[in-house]
Amino acid sequence: MVPSMSEVGSRLDVDLTTPDKIGTKIPVIVSNMTAIAGRRMAETVARRGGIVVLPQDIPLDIVETVVQYVKSCHPIYETPITLGLTDTVGEALSLIHKRAHGAVIVVDDDDRPIGIFTERDAVGFDRFAQLKNVMNRDLITMRDGQKPEVIHDLLVEQRLSFAPVVNTDGILIGCVTRKGALRSTIYQPALDKDGRMLISVAVGINGDPAIRAKSLLAMGVDVLVIDTAHGHQQRMIQAIDQVRSVDDSCTIVSGNVVTGDGTRDLVNAGADIIKVGVGPGAMCTTRMMTGVGRPQFSAVHECADVARAMGKHVWADGGVRYPRDVALALAAGASNVMFGSLLAGTYESAADTLRDTEGNLYKESFGMASNRAVKNRTQSGSALERARKELFEEGISTSRMYLDNARPGVEDILDQIVAGLRSSCTYAGARTILEFRERAVIGVQSAAGYDEGQPQGTNW
Repeated sequence: MVPSMSEVGSRLDVDLTTPDKIGTKIPVIVSNMTAIAGRRMAETVARRGGIVVLPQDIPLDIVETVVQYVKSCHPIYETPITLGLTDTVGEALSLIHKRAHGAVIVVDDDDRPIGIFTERDAVGFDRFAQLKNVMNRDLITMRDGQKPEVIHDLLVEQRLSFAPVVNTDGILIGCVTRKGALRSTIYQPALDKDGRMLISVAVGINGDPAIRAKSLLAMGVDVLVIDTAHGHQQRMIQAIDQVRSVDDSCTIVSGNVVTGDGTRDLVNAGADIIKVGVGPGAMCTTRMMTGVGRPQFSAVHECADVARAMGKHVWADGGVRYPRDVALALAAGASNVMFGSLLAGTYESAADTLRDTEGNLYKESFGMASNRAVKNRTQSGSALERARKELFEEGISTSRMYLDNARPGVEDILDQIVAGLRSSCTYAGARTILEFRERAVIGVQSAAGYDEGQPQGTNW
């Protein structure tokens, strides 16, 4: 993309509200991958303006628990990790990497905070030591109702990075970090009409999509994603029709496709948004296994043109390695961009946090068409049926995604993405995503040109 004359004076003058009108304030959709999309991810991303799609193979009772949890989360305060006085250091250490804020709040029987535990507090104590003997009792709390700007300044004055938030009775209702308060002055949460955070869930094309869709909508799910690797097929069109018959007003996303014809057929079937992408994902081996796929920019560009002519939108699904890829997807015409592996190595991803032999934190990720995912998805089938399906895999079953010490939380990566995207918009002279699509000037780049644009981490 080449620069254009710009009248946009600041990155903060750019409005990244997505044109697909699902309610997202930044173009970030977290893909429905089992190792990534869970309740912690859903809560955190929605608080910063995006939305998470929960996988289709999660049982409905668990989905309902997650949806209720996310809908109950505070749009500003983060969810704390809490333990009691007699809980142990080992228990605290097993939980502390579930959240980016890196602290456990010790509470009494009435949920009043009485201490804070961090990894530093564990030094010199064994794993069976009780928190009452280890925690830091010098506790400073924030009062509910204070503006993020005020909280940020109070934390700076007290030289704190983290504090519990309590109501007028002193009962814990959340926690806040200095950086989190700062982010709340920049980002807007993605909320439904009742002021609760947005969440989406995937629906498969097999079985009875209508029954699952009806249950999901009754739970309060905001967006339904009818998902399969090859979306341009008759079974997908039937699934869209079945789900649309349940609720004519619900937002339906379907895919994946990479052609204008595929986009047109799914829109005519009743889809509002089309997912575009076959084979660009980091965990996907479809192109190497089958020879099927299409370069992502070309696919998004063609599909977006068709969707726009029909009054609909597309999501670019997969292939994001750097913030530049998000900018190019939006310039090609996408209204939102889906992320998977880029967010796998974060505190908030659904997989368990592990350590390698050198003490580095990592998480295991896997593709949703991999042998591992197929095993999880077909547990209720017969042994023969499972064995047959496991023969046909198109994804990586185990990949170590290390947490970046500089950006270990999903919000750190969102900051990087949003900063790059806002800057891209100013280069194009665009104040909105729609203007960016119209004003962006794209050229073909050689491999040498791409290499020229990469920074050099050491001297050469």
